Amino acid sequence: MNKYKKFSLLMAAMAVSASAAFASTDGDIMQDSFIMPENAQATMTQVATNRYGLDFTKAAESTINSVVSIKSFATPRQQQFYGNDFDPFEFFFGPGFGGGQQRKQQQQQQQKKSEPQPMGSGSGVIISEDGYIVTNNHVIDGAEKLEVTLNDNRKFNARVIGTDPNTDIALLKISATKLTPIVFGNSDNVKVGEWVLAVGNPFGLNSTVTAGIVSAKARGVSKGNNVGIESFIQHDAAVNPGNSGGALVNVDGELIGINTMIYSNTGNYAGHSFAIPSSVVNKIVTDIKQYGSVQRAVLGIQFTELDSDKAKEENITATTEGIYVNKVNDRSSAKEAGIKEGDVIVGLNGATIKNGAQMLEEMSKLRPGDKATIKYIRDNKTKTTTATFKNDQGTTNITKSSDFTSLGCAFLTLTAEEKEDLGISNGVKVSGLKDGKFKAAGITNGFVITEINNTRVNNQDEVEDIYNAIMRDKESDKVMFITGIRTNGKKTYIAVDLADPEE
Repeated sequence: MNKYKKFSLLMAAMAVSASAAFASTDGDIMQDSFIMPENAQATMTQVATNRYGLDFTKAAESTINSVVSIKSFATPRQQQFYGNDFDPFEFFFGPGFGGGQQRKQQQQQQQKKSEPQPMGSGSGVIISEDGYIVTNNHVIDGAEKLEVTLNDNRKFNARVIGTDPNTDIALLKISATKLTPIVFGNSDNVKVGEWVLAVGNPFGLNSTVTAGIVSAKARGVSKGNNVGIESFIQHDAAVNPGNSGGALVNVDGELIGINTMIYSNTGNYAGHSFAIPSSVVNKIVTDIKQYGSVQRAVLGIQFTELDSDKAKEENITATTEGIYVNKVNDRSSAKEAGIKEGDVIVGLNGATIKNGAQMLEEMSKLRPGDKATIKYIRDNKTKTTTATFKNDQGTTNITKSSDFTSLGCAFLTLTAEEKEDLGISNGVKVSGLKDGKFKAAGITNGFVITEINNTRVNNQDEVEDIYNAIMRDKESDKVMFITGIRTNGKKTYIAVDLADPEE
């Protein structure tokens, strides 16, 4: 592959303001340079309909109110060369010789003025009347605040229900009712050459619809080392920065994919776009809502894609496509199903398997405990077997992720009088304590929390946001380091282990 070519994620940070002017090739601003004749729109629609034998207006109308704009915000991090309390002049010459007190006041003023700033924008798709929205993980990754704008210009703050970085899917929720959810289609039935529409908000231009055809299915694309899905729907509907998380729909207005990346030399559209199939999206979202985390089935093999050279080398004449099994792991689903090294898997769960991308796509639809038929070739003869899939722990158990209620308490906002009595400017009070992680850590009713992981808290929403950020982070330890004040007025530091006992 040409090293100058790259796959470019439609990162939210690349979004362009909708206020940007459109310029002609000579740089002059184009205003009123084209006047549409009377009834021209109807004429153009009729021409398009006659030319292609299709009318995209119904699909667009049924979809556009289901696609939203998502703006992410984060607080800028200011660089500091010394600790907040360190003044080199006061350190060497004593109190009063430095600007420490003045600097502290300035820092406090800056902190008060500091508010989350726009970080980027993308798109999302409404999937339920009560406000569930699916988008890309990279659209919301790192955001402290998410603002969702509907097609009718209503705005809502969104909270993250769950994310799956491996498939680049995130599930959000807004407090709204009677929304217009999109209708899910079956991406398995999509055909190459089929017309599709991409609906999203490229460059901040809300409610934009573009058309194209499906260029390929089960397209394997490398996005990094931690990718759980490498089987995309490739299409040529124009997709640009800001389209991330938007809908790919068929001519009936049914969702068949979530647009996530493009193939480009510049970062802008160059004719090749990629969407996560709706069958995968539906499974990921269902897992997040039902279990709190994605349930992944593991077959337990190491494989390479079979090609004509490999087939010739291994004396395989029955096929030149499929998954060549290099190794079968001990105590795995594959071993228990009778799969051996040298077998070629050509079918899974009723779907034909020609390459690794198709294998991964079919695997992504399964959960631990599911049974599926595996079609394979051994000694140039076709055989079938049934496998019961396990999780990455080697069991068939469904693993549920702990939610915020596992802390076992509520958090009350402090009154101004309570803050004054304690000599603090922020904090929340623990209330209604019952069996849970806080009680197990030695926290009691009335305990006042001022900071969690060096972040100030003032209400229950902020505590929940920190909790969710900790649980989403795959790299960090699942622990809350709490600074607080006991009911006797003593300042205390407590570590709360958030990990489940079986982890």
